[in-house]
Amino acid sequence: MNKSYNILICPLEWGLGHATRMIPLARKLQEMNNNVFIASGEEHLSLFRDELPGLSYIKFHGFKPGYSRFLPQYFVLLLETPLLIYHIVLEHFRLKKIIREHAIDIVISDNRFGLWNSKVKTVYITHMLLIPMPKPLRSLEFIGVFLHRFIIKKYSLCFVPDLPGKVNLSGRLSHCVKIPDNVRYIGILSRFNISGSPLQENPVKFRHNTVILSGPEPQRGILKRKLSALLKDHYPKTIVFEGNPDKHRKVNSSDNILYFNHLPAAGMKEIITGSESIVARSGYTTIMDLISLNCSALLIPTPGQTEQEYLAGYLSEKGWFSTIPQCKLKEGISLISNQINLPDEIIEQSLMLLTEALKELLEEPAKESKAKTSYQVSGPNLAGIMGVQS
Repeated sequence: MNKSYNILICPLEWGLGHATRMIPLARKLQEMNNNVFIASGEEHLSLFRDELPGLSYIKFHGFKPGYSRFLPQYFVLLLETPLLIYHIVLEHFRLKKIIREHAIDIVISDNRFGLWNSKVKTVYITHMLLIPMPKPLRSLEFIGVFLHRFIIKKYSLCFVPDLPGKVNLSGRLSHCVKIPDNVRYIGILSRFNISGSPLQENPVKFRHNTVILSGPEPQRGILKRKLSALLKDHYPKTIVFEGNPDKHRKVNSSDNILYFNHLPAAGMKEIITGSESIVARSGYTTIMDLISLNCSALLIPTPGQTEQEYLAGYLSEKGWFSTIPQCKLKEGISLISNQINLPDEIIEQSLMLLTEALKELLEEPAKESKAKTSYQVSGPNLAGIMGVQS
């Protein structure tokens, strides 16, 4: 691994989670003496410039799905399928130009379907080998499994940010199908796994609860208004992270609530770990961040987003989190302690798995070369239903 590679990281522009979980990956690749390029839309680039100054940044907009106040997200995505296909084709050809102009050796795509290339090594990152459907449509999930396998096999490797065994965060999303040969579990990824110095001045000097907003509008704004109304007279004070890194950093206050539009990871980590209670969406990256800090939370899934609804239920059944639907938020909301007892192997295995996966990525030639995985996961044989062998 003495050679230094030019590595391009491209997160999906669907909320900040796909970008923030690339921060520890970029840091690790830098530590391994590689040149890291970040390619995304302006909102995500603003975040990366704050957290990882000195990298090379490229404007590379991708597909940003629309959201509805009323329609389920899977139905909105179905309606936007022609637009998604257009963006897949467009970004596939735009990638060729970026590779040529910047002499890219390796491309890492977080859920951007079109960023495979036969002339360089490519990695696809996802926590959903199975895309969950609502119960009435669950018999159709095998179609999504088949289509996703088709995309995954276009890439040299597929990294799943989770653990491979029974102790895991994603449940059936990445453990109940036969996995393709090029899949590697890499442990949980969190920007809070940092060794940076603490804040020179702690922005919070009082007891507090914390709300972490995430995801695109309009649902982020709807949840903010609901929680602000419920918590304005709640004791102790509430700190709200609004998740807007592209805006100038500022603090607003109203009633008993303090709003941060954005804070660097070190400051956010300090506030979260000092919270008496935490309220958050059940986005997968938010969950990984909280687990990395050994914190629990009250999870409120984005309405109509089946992935978040499943994760909230799955992790609450484990006793790691609690959950409530957004429609049932009302006066007298019950917050829970942020204390949680997690199995030690989550963090220990994560460090080992990520290091092993990146060594494999960097030791092989830059030309596409698919290796066999040693991990096999048992569960309902959806692949068998499709007649696909792993």
